[in-house]
Amino acid sequence: MPATDRKLTMDELDRPHPDAYRAMAKRRLRFILDDVRSRHNVGSIFRTADAFALEGIDLCGFTPLPPHREIEKTALGATLTVPWQHHPVTLEVVQRLKAQGWAVWAVEQTVRAVPITAWVPDPGQGVALVLGNELAGVDEAVVAACTGALVIPQGGTKHSLNVSVCAGIVAAWAAFGAAAPPLATDPRPTR
Repeated sequence: MPATDRKLTMDELDRPHPDAYRAMAKRRLRFILDDVRSRHNVGSIFRTADAFALEGIDLCGFTPLPPHREIEKTALGATLTVPWQHHPVTLEVVQRLKAQGWAVWAVEQTVRAVPITAWVPDPGQGVALVLGNELAGVDEAVVAACTGALVIPQGGTKHSLNVSVCAGIVAAWAAFGAAAPPLATDPRPTR
């Protein structure tokens, strides 16, 4: 590290107070969790949603719900800042959002999946990203109902990434990726 560089202090990071965060503009971007089973993954996804100022999270099926100690261990309070709803059936959420004009993308390995590095979301359209179960992925009927599928290019021997890691990668790309402009004006003021 150059001698003139240093870590920023918490004050210098200038993060909003939770009340201010809840009131500020959000990206028209949301997660739909399709039977994600791990509370630690759910908490981590909440933290990612907070970091990228997502509009919300739809927790579907048997996905664990806040409040829970194991969710909070990784969410670090993000369950109080990110709006969320529970829905028994993921497919119904996908159909409702599509009817409201959202593009709903399954983050899944399919024959025709678009690599996120080639994906250019419409900046005027809301985008919902469906993340699936740690073992089974996104349900086949849900994948079929989506606008399309996105895949993260990988070069190693493993066939997938942890769902919470995947959430961070696709949210960052949707918000700031080289191929995609931000989905909305950055909700944080620039310095």
